Amino acid sequence: MLVLTRKPQQSIMIGDEIEIIIISVNKDQVRIGINAPEHIEIHRKEIYVSIQEENQNAARGENVLDLVQGITRLIKKQSDQ
Repeated sequence: MLVLTRKPQQSIMIGDEIEIIIISVNKDQVRIGINAPEHIEIHRKEIYVSIQEENQNAARGENVLDLVQGITRLIKKQSDQ
């Protein structure tokens, strides 16, 4: 892991296309800005992990029952209105 020290308004470049900018530092929070091409997806790690888990479950077909049950509830809700 590379560890760098930056101050607010300073930045870090990743390759030629991605710039990480330190916006502010307050107590235990750091606000960052990311400039990157639109084709590069950027997610918080917990969201990225969740997406990966959902993709793996979908590939195994584990969410099919949940999907069918969700659709059934939605149809029932629509018909009750």
